[in-house]
Amino acid sequence: MAAFSLISIFIMLAMGFVMYNQFLFVTREENVQNTQKLIEQTGKSLEDYLVSMRQISDTAYYNAIKESDFSRENPDIQVKLNLLYEANKDKLRSIALYNNYGSLMMAEPVANQKENVDVTSQSWFEQAMNKKENMHFSTPHIQNLFDDGTQHYYWVISLSRAVEITTSGVVQTGVLLVDMDFSSISWMMKQINDSQNGQYYYLCDSSGEIIYHPRQIQISEGIYKENAVVNGGYEEGVYDEIFDGGRRKVVVDTISYTGWKLIGVIPYESSFTHGMINIQYFVVLLMLLTFMMIVVVNRIVSVRISRPIMKLNDSVKEYEAGEKPEIYIGGSLEIRHLGYSIQKSYEQIDTLMKEIVIEQNERRKSELDALQSQINPHFLYNALDSIIWMIEGERNDEASFMISQLAKLFRISLSKGRTVITVREELQHARSYMNIQKIRYKNTFSVDFQVDPSIEDCCTVKLILQPILENAINYGVSSMDDCGEIIVSGKRDNGNIILAVEDNGLGMSEEEAALVLTDSNRVHKKGSGVGLVNVNNRIKILFGKEYGLTVESEPDEGTRVSICIPEVPYTEENRKKLEEGNIFSIEDTGEIKRQGDSHEK
Repeated sequence: MAAFSLISIFIMLAMGFVMYNQFLFVTREENVQNTQKLIEQTGKSLEDYLVSMRQISDTAYYNAIKESDFSRENPDIQVKLNLLYEANKDKLRSIALYNNYGSLMMAEPVANQKENVDVTSQSWFEQAMNKKENMHFSTPHIQNLFDDGTQHYYWVISLSRAVEITTSGVVQTGVLLVDMDFSSISWMMKQINDSQNGQYYYLCDSSGEIIYHPRQIQISEGIYKENAVVNGGYEEGVYDEIFDGGRRKVVVDTISYTGWKLIGVIPYESSFTHGMINIQYFVVLLMLLTFMMIVVVNRIVSVRISRPIMKLNDSVKEYEAGEKPEIYIGGSLEIRHLGYSIQKSYEQIDTLMKEIVIEQNERRKSELDALQSQINPHFLYNALDSIIWMIEGERNDEASFMISQLAKLFRISLSKGRTVITVREELQHARSYMNIQKIRYKNTFSVDFQVDPSIEDCCTVKLILQPILENAINYGVSSMDDCGEIIVSGKRDNGNIILAVEDNGLGMSEEEAALVLTDSNRVHKKGSGVGLVNVNNRIKILFGKEYGLTVESEPDEGTRVSICIPEVPYTEENRKKLEEGNIFSIEDTGEIKRQGDSHEK
């Protein structure tokens, strides 16, 4: 499937690349053709405009100047020039006639020529005198010959030609100057320079001197560069060039009569890509549709291949979640074989798990029995000796009380073979034990039970308080004279039950307190020898490793041993579940929820 997808995507990308390049080529050609057409139309408009200027110059020369004699004042010449100017004043700025010495003979509109103006040194005059048979068009410049009193200066293009002036029958050479308004040409060029894609057009002469450019001010200030010198030398046609680090196409058209070049510049980076946006959208859309078709085909093929594997995977996940579904067996031969193998392995795992659970439960019961059997009969021997001593001393009431307490103690100790009893029974066992010990120690210490009655109907391990009380007597208050005090407390704490035994005896250091629950090989100087390690292990085996004992002690301050067990309501069902060797968590309803098959899982 990966190979099929990769091949499909590669074909799709290759097709898109070829289509895009083909469209790009067509768009470039079309853009160049459109530019050529626009340049041809604009060039024709410029030629028509220049032809009209030539016609004005011909009319002024042949109808007014050549047929007149300037030896006397002839108002007809001025009238003819005035009529010619008025008829074309939207295109003209002035018409002037100079003799071969550069003296002004007449001008229209009538204006005063500025003083100290040497027209013979100006390029339009020199060109007309050097090539008398031609008309000459100058580059744009500010008209600076006349002072009309308005202080306005205009950009003009001068059309100059050599003419024959007759004065008293003598013919001499003069120069006819027609100043065209540059704004007309500028307006025509601005009309075609409205593109927003980086394409532009400019006008220059054959030597590369710019007549019009949309960025003429930036060029004059050196901010922008133009390849006008090279472009002005091109013949008509389309050229590829690299200028100022960018690749572009240059379309050139020559303006008749003048040698001017109308040039269109098409940058590759902007102009050609600008027209490709819609094509890009089309290609991207086509590729997306192709990709969607590939996805659909892949989906159909992959579903037929993978559906049996997915069903097998789902059945395996259900099995792992604790359910007992039928392992899916279907699809191809290989998948059916795999399903059979998984089903057989799960059946074997279930059988082994059941055997392990039974084995662990038996082991756990054996551990509890072994720990519980460690209670030394030393206490019983001492209690019986005390009873015999009381009977011999005819202290029958005390002996009777001690025998009754001893009977209660062993009744709870036996508990019909049960390991889990109520907190109430454990407390009764502790009271009976302490009553016997107080008689033995002749009431040299006091015992106070401060237990919340609401916890008495909860489950606990039996015989967990007696070893702690025995340690409190032997290592805490036995050596104190009538000032020893032992407090047994019980309360709820965030879903747990805390039973604590606290004495005001000798206490111990922090290092010794840390060893009480970790060093099971310590030699016990007094007591039964069961120790707190025994109690701690029994609690953890039954309820889990997060429960057990905590020892706090300060030298000469006393010792506090706390028991933490879960708050489990005592019911016959809960008792059986706990004694069967399962670890449980308590929910808000007070019911027990199974967490694992055994305490080692």
